[in-house]
Amino acid sequence: MHSREIEAYKRNLKLSSTQREVLVGLLLGDAHLETQNRGRTYRLKIEQSEKHRAYVEHLYRLFKEWVLTPPRLRHVRSKGHESTNYWFQTVSHGAFRFYAHRFYVDGHKVVPRLIHRWLSPRGLAYWFMDDGALKWRKSRAILLNTQGFLHRDVERLRSVLMQKFGLEANLRRQKEGIQILVPGSSLEHFVELVGPFLLPAMRYKLPQAGRTQLPKE
Repeated sequence: MHSREIEAYKRNLKLSSTQREVLVGLLLGDAHLETQNRGRTYRLKIEQSEKHRAYVEHLYRLFKEWVLTPPRLRHVRSKGHESTNYWFQTVSHGAFRFYAHRFYVDGHKVVPRLIHRWLSPRGLAYWFMDDGALKWRKSRAILLNTQGFLHRDVERLRSVLMQKFGLEANLRRQKEGIQILVPGSSLEHFVELVGPFLLPAMRYKLPQAGRTQLPKE
């Protein structure tokens, strides 16, 4: 498309309710919003390791009308280690500004004060797929990797998990920051919440006991 055609196309774009729910979960995980015009418009950038290619492809399909170039590979070198990531980004658009102004302060990602209103079971599922993990292979507990957030933000997320979703949630201090641990006693309820939205390719992040509660693929 030429620039005029792109601008005309963008005028008709609007985030759906599903896209909004997913976006909230993604922004609690690894997704980023970037601006090139001092905050007038923003674009969503999704980047995961190549092993999560199916997940990235799913997100691309979910936001396809917002994306001009399909996902592609990128080779990354960090601290002497080489890896391959799979990524895409949306067009820059004012529709993302609302979220950028609430999830970012002075360029740093934060947890919005009203996250309890915006985080849905669908959003929780995408947060988990994006940045969740098993505590360890034989455990029934799961982790949400919140190390990039300040302590008060992690406490805010913990409060939402407990008060809105009825989950047990504990803080787990690590060298890099604080994780949230959902113990095995809440596993069944957690699976009830996120199970309808989990991709088959991402079910490995659940403890074995949780996977057995999901419908067969």
